[in-house]
Amino acid sequence: MSTTPTTTPTTHWSEDRSAPAAQSLSARWHSESAAPPPRRVVVADDCTKAATAYQLACEGTALLWRGDFHNARRLLQAMSRRIDRKSSPIRPDAAPAESFRLHRRARGHRARVLGKLVVLLEDDHSLSLRRAPDVRRACTEAYGPPRGDRAVSLTELLGVIGAHQWREKGVEVPALGDGVRIHPHYGVFSPVRGEYIDLVARAPLPPAARGGRAFDLGTGTGVLAAVLVRRGLAHVVATDIGPRALECARENADRLGLADRVEVGGPALYPDGRADLVVCNPPWLPARPTSTVEQGVYDPDGTMLHGFLHGLADHLRPGGEGWLVLSDLAEHLGLRTRAELLTAIGSAGLRVTGRLDTSPHHPRARDTTDPLHRARAAEVTSLWRLTPD
Repeated sequence: MSTTPTTTPTTHWSEDRSAPAAQSLSARWHSESAAPPPRRVVVADDCTKAATAYQLACEGTALLWRGDFHNARRLLQAMSRRIDRKSSPIRPDAAPAESFRLHRRARGHRARVLGKLVVLLEDDHSLSLRRAPDVRRACTEAYGPPRGDRAVSLTELLGVIGAHQWREKGVEVPALGDGVRIHPHYGVFSPVRGEYIDLVARAPLPPAARGGRAFDLGTGTGVLAAVLVRRGLAHVVATDIGPRALECARENADRLGLADRVEVGGPALYPDGRADLVVCNPPWLPARPTSTVEQGVYDPDGTMLHGFLHGLADHLRPGGEGWLVLSDLAEHLGLRTRAELLTAIGSAGLRVTGRLDTSPHHPRARDTTDPLHRARAAEVTSLWRLTPD
């Protein structure tokens, strides 16, 4: 197998090596984590043993699956168990930053190995495997209209399928009313952790913001923009750098009947003009994401956080406030100190006028098997009320 040096990464493989003349095939390669096309591809099916698949994957060889879809999922689970057995546990006495680094490295290794099990999407996004689900709509939502055959990892495809199910079902947001749901799109951070939404829903509004204008920076699904409108803001401008997030926020605003009060735009962090209230819920961990899905969690070098802080004073109307919604998980992991956060706030010409805190209630905070359990159990999410100094 070789990689063709074109603008579109391509995967090549031989379909039947037992035949007198093996058929050479190719397809476009797609990876949301920007993984390069595999350098070598072999065909695998229901007769492929888990031990063989695991060894090949660890060596960097991709396995193009041609068997039963459910057997492919079982093979993936068997490979995952082998990774768990061979991985080194993180020492209980390791420093938090070291635990985080080792955890990220282990997750990266797992993703690389499991990502070597590959499937082929046909030119209509269908999956020609026995007992395969109809994935055409899910893939169109994630990748756009079909444009020929596409090779993707099975782990990525399962994520696409799961995202489609979340998009169909939606996530209930009590702060918006009984039974009201937000529908996340693939690659957009889902509002399954409700504590940051609850903080925005109950924080006291500055007098100037009642019936006024607000900015929701990094809107994602648009959930916070919707909460602000429900609280009485007359007009909310929601921004995001991601095209998927912009489409998702517009669709949710329209679904909730708020399209006339929520204006969605990007990719600039701040829109033009000033507002009575500026809300920002940046990714909480200052580390580099490895995929578009992780962009809602990791903020390289705190770029978005610092962009929000240093632009706030110039975008507030008199009497306005900025709300920074941020977890202190980075502090517990040794990735940022409280002193560094306060210094950043002060250097932006801002002062803290109040703070609301809440503890997480998601399952991972109680999972004692999580290598980062100590940090997650101590986590506090805060809404910092900021005004120009």
